[in-house]
Amino acid sequence: MTKIKVSNIVNPNNYNKISNQFVINTNDAEIFQSYNSIICKITGNKVYLDANYWNYSRTTSRWRNVFLNESTQETKKKIKDGVYTLTDLNA
Repeated sequence: MTKIKVSNIVNPNNYNKISNQFVINTNDAEIFQSYNSIICKITGNKVYLDANYWNYSRTTSRWRNVFLNESTQETKKKIKDGVYTLTDLNA
C-alpha cells in the first residue's frame, strides 16, 4: 500500500505554514507542488524539475529554493551540468 502524506511547506525563518505550497511524501518520492503544479520530484538521489514550471514565478522559485535548500543560480547550474533532469511532471 502506498503511503502519502501532504503538508504545507514551512517558512524556515518563522516556521509558518505557507498556503498553496505543498510537500508530498510517498513511499518512494518527495514532491514539491506549488498551487496546482508539480515543480520538483526527488526519488532516491535523482532530482526532476518540471520543464515548464520549475522557474515559473518569484513565489514558485522562492519555495522551490527552500525545498531544495539552494539558490536559483545553484539550481540552474545543476540543470546545465546534468545533475537535475528537466521533464514534464504535470502530464
